[in-house]
Amino acid sequence: MQRLIIIPARYSSTRFPGKPLQLLAGSRGRKKTLIHRTWESASKVEGVERVVVATDDVRIRDEAEAFGAEAIMTSPTCQNGTERCAEAAEILGASDALVINIQGDSPLTPPWFVEDLIHAMENVSDAHVATPVIPCNGERLSQLNATRRNGLAGGTTVVFDENRRALFFSKAIIPWTNRAYLAHEATPVFYHVGVYAYTREALDWYSRRPAGFLEAVEGLEQLRFLESNIAIECVEVDPRGREFWELNNPNDVAEIERILAAEDIE
Repeated sequence: MQRLIIIPARYSSTRFPGKPLQLLAGSRGRKKTLIHRTWESASKVEGVERVVVATDDVRIRDEAEAFGAEAIMTSPTCQNGTERCAEAAEILGASDALVINIQGDSPLTPPWFVEDLIHAMENVSDAHVATPVIPCNGERLSQLNATRRNGLAGGTTVVFDENRRALFFSKAIIPWTNRAYLAHEATPVFYHVGVYAYTREALDWYSRRPAGFLEAVEGLEQLRFLESNIAIECVEVDPRGREFWELNNPNDVAEIERILAAEDIE
């Protein structure tokens, strides 16, 4: 089975228009676009045959091709990254592929997160969708609480059952807790990493279904699966000391540049 990474990227965004073309300075001051850094990170994943940028905007396509990526144009009617991945897989003729969606705003995704996801998908016989999760310590939970106090929606949390199958994803912090935690103390909260692995069957099903009620309310594409009782495997991944943050809002630029400098990523 082919392993295919698709990076969906769109120019239009309510919170951050033009986000994929946002310049980010690395450890030595060199600036690269967000989509460039995400593609570089995705290209480090072992055992993947192909990495493709899928977009509906010629500016993003031209930027991707300029730094050497394979890029394809998809429809502007795609409502989210999963729909764009489904269309891209169809265009690419990837009929028998494990498709990995690394969203275009995730330049700090360590390659082993994706490798762990691939391993889980290939070793759980009935898995159709999988996604990584990270346990939050007190420091991380404090960061999430701070974004909420500032009226920002960055960072999704998840709760799952005893078999680590997702029960719900939310932009609210779930489960609710009013305890004060020390910086390195474990908390009951799990942070959801915006990466997905799908079978082609799951992607094809998704592309034929309308958005669900909870998906529309939360603005979280993965809820379409849960609303139709399609299980999502939650794969706990180890950051190995690496900091992880997604670029959801303009305020995240400085934080990501700080992490790039701390990790000595050029």
